Amino acid sequence: MNPAIMHPPTRIGDLEIPTIVTTTVVVGTGSAGYAAADQLLLAAARRHQNQPDICLITDQIRAGTSRNAGSDKQTYYKLGLAGAAPDSVAELARTLFAGGAMDGDNALAEAAGSARAFLHLAEIGVPFPTDRHGQFTGYRTDHDPRERGTSIGPYTSKAMTECLEARVLAAGVPIRSDCRLLDLIVDRSGHAARVVGLLAYDRSPQAAEAAKTSPGGRFLLVRAGQVILATGGPAGIYADSVYPHGQWGATGAALRAGAPGRNLTEWQFGLASIAPRWNVSGSYLQVVPRIISTDAAGGDEREFLDAELPDATVRDQLVFLKGYQWPFDARKAACGSSVIDLLVHRERVLRGRRVWLDFRSNPGGGRFHIDRLHPEARDYLTRAGVAGLPADATPADRLRRLNQAAYDFYLDRGPRVDLAGEPLEIAVCAQHSNGGLEVDSWWRSPLSGLYAVGEVAASHGVYRPGGAALNSGQVGAARAACWLSEHGQHRPPDATRFAQAAAGPVQAAAELVALGAARFGSGQADNTEQILSAAAQSMSRAAGLVRSAAAIEQALELTRERLAEHTRTISIDPGSRRSMDRGFLIREILTSQYCHLGALRDYLARGGRSRGSVLYTDPAGELPGWLDAAGQRHDLDLPEQYRFRGDDRRLDGVTQVVTLTGTAHEPRLDCRWRPVRPLPCPDEPFEVVWRRHRLDRNVY
Repeated sequence: MNPAIMHPPTRIGDLEIPTIVTTTVVVGTGSAGYAAADQLLLAAARRHQNQPDICLITDQIRAGTSRNAGSDKQTYYKLGLAGAAPDSVAELARTLFAGGAMDGDNALAEAAGSARAFLHLAEIGVPFPTDRHGQFTGYRTDHDPRERGTSIGPYTSKAMTECLEARVLAAGVPIRSDCRLLDLIVDRSGHAARVVGLLAYDRSPQAAEAAKTSPGGRFLLVRAGQVILATGGPAGIYADSVYPHGQWGATGAALRAGAPGRNLTEWQFGLASIAPRWNVSGSYLQVVPRIISTDAAGGDEREFLDAELPDATVRDQLVFLKGYQWPFDARKAACGSSVIDLLVHRERVLRGRRVWLDFRSNPGGGRFHIDRLHPEARDYLTRAGVAGLPADATPADRLRRLNQAAYDFYLDRGPRVDLAGEPLEIAVCAQHSNGGLEVDSWWRSPLSGLYAVGEVAASHGVYRPGGAALNSGQVGAARAACWLSEHGQHRPPDATRFAQAAAGPVQAAAELVALGAARFGSGQADNTEQILSAAAQSMSRAAGLVRSAAAIEQALELTRERLAEHTRTISIDPGSRRSMDRGFLIREILTSQYCHLGALRDYLARGGRSRGSVLYTDPAGELPGWLDAAGQRHDLDLPEQYRFRGDDRRLDGVTQVVTLTGTAHEPRLDCRWRPVRPLPCPDEPFEVVWRRHRLDRNVY
C-alpha cells in the first residue's frame, strides 16, 4: 500500500472503506493501460501543464494478455512505412472499415494515429526491425491487402508493455496492484449518470490483516473524476481459452453500471496450445506438422485428417494455409483452410479425443517433399530457406529454420515442451473479442466519465487485420488522453456525494461476502471454483466456435438462473483470498456471459448467419468441404450441427448495441441496432484545419 495516495476512509453504514482520491484512475496495466497513463503525461507536457493527477489500479501487474500472450511472431499492424507499395491513411481506414459493423470514425482515427503511435513505441525502446536504410519493413498478415504487419517476435506486446511501464514508473505515477475491480461507482443524482470512481476487492496481505478487525478493510474505493478502463477482453467467460491464466476482464462491471456494449457477438477463435496457452498460428502450421489425436490416456494415435482429406497435397496445403490464414474464418469453412479448425473441434468436442501437433515426424510418417506442395506454400518455404533441408527433415527441423524464436518459446515457457521430442496438445480456443464497450471516436463511453481503451473497447468490426488490436489500443489511449487534456479532467466529487453513490455497490459486495461466509461456516464446502468452471464450460459449449439457436437459448436461460441465484448459492471461505476473489469473479463472469448470450440470441433473431470467426448451425445450409486437384468439391463427413450458411453481409452496415437493465436477480437486456457511423472523407483546406486547430486543436 502506498500511503502517499491514501485519503481518509469512506464510511458506509458500519464499514470504513480505505479510499484513494485522484483525478483520473486507469484500470489495468497492459499495453493499453500504460499507454493511457503515458499519453496523459505527454499531453500535459506538450501543454506545459503540471503532471496530471492520475493513478493506476490493477489486478496483477505481471498478469494480463499484453504481458503473457503472443504467437509465432506477434504482429503490430500499422500504416505501411517501407517499400514502393503505395499506402495512405485513407487506404488503411478503408481496410479497417471493410471488416463490417465497424464505425467509420474509429477506423479513420486508428488509421490517422497509426504512424504516430507506432513511432512513439519505437522511440521509447520497442525494437521493431528496420532494414539497413532505416525502413520499417513489413509483411502481410490476415485480412491485410498490403504488407503492413511488423513484429519483434513472440513477445511484441510484452515489450510494448515493459517500455511503457518504465516511462510511467519513471514519472512516479502510483500503481496499486492486487485489486480486483468489482463495480464502477456511478453518481445518478444529477441530470445525467456519471462514473465517479470504483470499488475494488483488495487482495493484498495488508488488506487481509486489516479485515480481521475492520471488515471494510478488504475493500478499496477510488474517488475519481473519470475512469479509463483498460482491463482487456472478458477472458474468463470461456473454458477453452488461449488467454493467459490470470486474465479475467471486467466488462461485466461496466455493463452492470449501465455502459452499453457493442458487437458482443464478434469473437475470434483459433488453434492454440493448452499447456502453455499460446496461439499456434503462422510458423507452427506453415512447416506442416502432423496433426494427430489420441484417447484420454494418450494412446490410440491417429492422423485423423487423412480420413476426411485423402489427397495429401490438399491436406498439407490446408495445414500450411491454416498458419497463414489464422484464425478461423467462416468464409473459409466451405472449402478452405478453416476446415482444419472444424475437424479439430469435432475430434475434441464430439469424439472426446485429445488433439496434438506433432513436429517429430512428417505427415504420413514418410519423407517431406516441398516440390509436391501447392505453389503458394512451396514458394513461401523456399524463400524462407526451408527448401534446402533434406526430405527426411522433421517439422521441428523446418520450424527451427523458419523461426527459431517460435521453437524456443516452448523451451522457455512453462510447462516446458521440446517440440523435437514430444507432441503439443492443442484445441480451438477463444482468442480475442472484437466487440466490447461502445465508444465514440475519442474512446468515450456513452456513460459519462468512462473511457475504454484496448480490447475492452468495441473499436473493431467483424473482421480485422491481424495485429490491428495492438494499434487500436495505442491510438485509443492517445485519443482519450487528448480529449481529457483539451477539455480538462473532471475533479472528483465531494466525499458526501461519493459515499451516497458508493453505498449500493459496497453493501452488495459486503452482503455477498457475509452470505457466502455464513454458508461456509455452516459446513458447506467452498464451491466458488466449481461454479466458475461450470459457467465457463457451458459458455464454450454453446457460444464457442460452433453455435446453434437451441444451445444459445438453453445457455442463456441457465445463465440467467445462475446470475439471479448466485448470492444464494455461493459458499466462500473468508479465510482464503483465492476463494474471496473467485466469489466476486462469479458475478463478473455471469454478468458478461448473460449479455453475450442475449446478444447472440438477438443476432440470430435478426437473421444473422455465419460470419467472422464463428459458424452458426443452419439446417438450410451446406456442410464444409474441400476441393480436389480438378476443382471438384467434396463434402466433409461432419454431423448436421456443422451445416451452415455463409453471411450475405447485409448486417455489415449496422451494429448491435446492448444495455443491461433490471436487477441482479431479474436481469434484462435491451438490444438495438443502429447504422454504423460512416467512414469520414474530410477534404478541408489546410487553412480551415489550422484555424480550428488553433482554437481547440480540433478536439470536438
